[in-house]
Amino acid sequence: MTDRYLSVDQVAELLGTSVRFPRRLVEERRIRYVKVGRHVRVPASAVDEFIASHTVEPRRRSRARYGRAA
Repeated sequence: MTDRYLSVDQVAELLGTSVRFPRRLVEERRIRYVKVGRHVRVPASAVDEFIASHTVEPRRRSRARYGRAA
């Protein structure tokens, strides 16, 4: 229970998006959340997991296909 719980507004600010985006994530159950009465709270660890799972690593450039030019 040491996890910090964020409101939808705080999640939107953290992600740099509008409030609509985290609300859609919750509605589509693409992120973990907790309902406290009528309020929705998202654990900070769930936001970190969401970011980590959607991070695209850059590709390493492969060596030249045909070797060196003459």
